[in-house]
Amino acid sequence: MFCNLFWAGNYVFGKFVVTEMTPLWLTFARWVLALLVLIPLAQVLEKPDWKQAAKAWLPLSFMGLLGVIGFNVLLYTSLKHTSATNAALVTALNPVVIVLLSVFFLREKVSRIQASGFILSLLGVLVILTQGNIVRVFQAQYNQGDLLVLCCVLVWTLYSIIGKRVKGVPPVTATAASTFLAAIMMLPFAIVQGIDFSILSPLAFSGILYIVLFPSICSFVFWNVSVRAVGASQAGITLNLIPVFTAMISVILGDSITQAQVWGGLLVFIGVTFASGLIDQQWKRRKAKQSAEVMDRKTI
Repeated sequence: MFCNLFWAGNYVFGKFVVTEMTPLWLTFARWVLALLVLIPLAQVLEKPDWKQAAKAWLPLSFMGLLGVIGFNVLLYTSLKHTSATNAALVTALNPVVIVLLSVFFLREKVSRIQASGFILSLLGVLVILTQGNIVRVFQAQYNQGDLLVLCCVLVWTLYSIIGKRVKGVPPVTATAASTFLAAIMMLPFAIVQGIDFSILSPLAFSGILYIVLFPSICSFVFWNVSVRAVGASQAGITLNLIPVFTAMISVILGDSITQAQVWGGLLVFIGVTFASGLIDQQWKRRKAKQSAEVMDRKTI
């Protein structure tokens, strides 16, 4: 719950910080500072073979380009044009799109229940994008920020699929290595773009500090600890808390929540639950239990 609360704060604080920093510099500053903790953390927790990680430089570079640079620059750019709540609700579609593209790229199987979950989630996103009037889907002038968030979803999906193909590199090490490579790729662009730190307000510095310490470091550590403790599937359910926490923080700070966001968000949550395969697993367990009870009765 805490790691998702911190990730939700990334949307809210990011929206404030991008009014004073470019999305590129916010991404660059965030991950360069996070590297100061991630590399020692990987060494302490996983004691990796860095030579083995170096051999996987190509997929790790793509992970850095997509997950570190692409996702974050697109997200922070989108926050200039859309609300933090909208961005969080649309990115909740991530697990569904990962399942869908895994069918094509990784040849994974999808049940009818998972397929219906994808349709429900997509419907929920359309409700959010069209502000509750789906009839306008083909004629609406969409918010540029919402469309950029959809690009974020696609980029993160490709990042996740590549991440599944990286073998022999532990997760914290893979994150540290891909972040390091991404920082090198961003460096020349950051230098050319430049930044005047003297014009940044205390709020911007506070926001950067929050984004580095909590979404970039604490959330990642908490996530890995929780996955080891309760399993990936159970931990994955809590990702649906990100839009909830984002909406709560936004309301506390004075923003309002529309009916389209509420109903669209509910459809996304229900669809993600179906598409995640959890319903299938529970159904199979129930059928197995019923079969076992029938066999016991026959034996008696």
